[in-house]
Amino acid sequence: MIDFALVAGSFVVAIVVGLTGMGGGALMTPMMMLFFNVPPLAAVSSDLVASAVMKPVGGVVHLRRGTVNLRLVGWLCAGSVPAAFCGVFLARAFAVTDAVKYALGVALLLAVAGMALKGWLGTRGGSSSAHEIVVRPIPTLLVGTVGGLVVGVSSVGSGSLIIVALLALYPALKANQLVGTDLVQAVPLVASAALGHLLFGDFKMELTLSLLVGSIPGVYLGARISSRAPGGLIRALLAIVLLASALKLLDVGNAVTVWLLVAACAVTFAGWRLRDGVLARRGGANAAVGPPQEARR
Repeated sequence: MIDFALVAGSFVVAIVVGLTGMGGGALMTPMMMLFFNVPPLAAVSSDLVASAVMKPVGGVVHLRRGTVNLRLVGWLCAGSVPAAFCGVFLARAFAVTDAVKYALGVALLLAVAGMALKGWLGTRGGSSSAHEIVVRPIPTLLVGTVGGLVVGVSSVGSGSLIIVALLALYPALKANQLVGTDLVQAVPLVASAALGHLLFGDFKMELTLSLLVGSIPGVYLGARISSRAPGGLIRALLAIVLLASALKLLDVGNAVTVWLLVAACAVTFAGWRLRDGVLARRGGANAAVGPPQEARR
């Protein structure tokens, strides 16, 4: 039986996934556990199976727009696909889900701080096309392996962890290229983890159907927007989703999470206004200096 409240919730989360390439496991699984009283293993299993269907929808949109680096996708998947399947066995054998969850929460908070500092300093990045990036095979393979292992254990990381690592390894990637590449590499990764949970987890068909009914149109809508949206807007959304994911992974209460996100949005808006003012003053000063000597001649 379809749960229409869960359909609505998954639609909203899927828009975030399509916009930012992340947040599916870090938001969808906690949503099911906190608001719909779904047992943890059933939430992880059903979320991964639904993501295996949902992720390709957003990935196809970005492939058609040319915002995917397929070499990056290949190296990431070489590490993540086998690691994700093994992560299911690790979760069942050693019950390490909580430890991984808290460690990932701290890592995401550090990533938010790094993105905020980069934005404040006005560092320019993301000027290359998706096909001009020089791929670093070994670090990319390691990122895929670690990300796949975490996904298999907790369903979190296919977007959250890997997209942070890609930001560090490839700062020249534009925001929409970052999202597109991450969405496409997540397809075989999530499929591998989903297969493991289908065989050894606690898959619930009715739960997964409700997720799919809401998430497929949501991720399509989000991906359509992100493939065309300005890079600055996507990076701001990435930071907000990272913060929300980190707070939920660290078991911060819902009320506190909402207030922290509102504060983060206010600070982001104020920072944009301040930076725009600084850039405007610099532009005025440069105009006052006049053209260079060659132009005057």
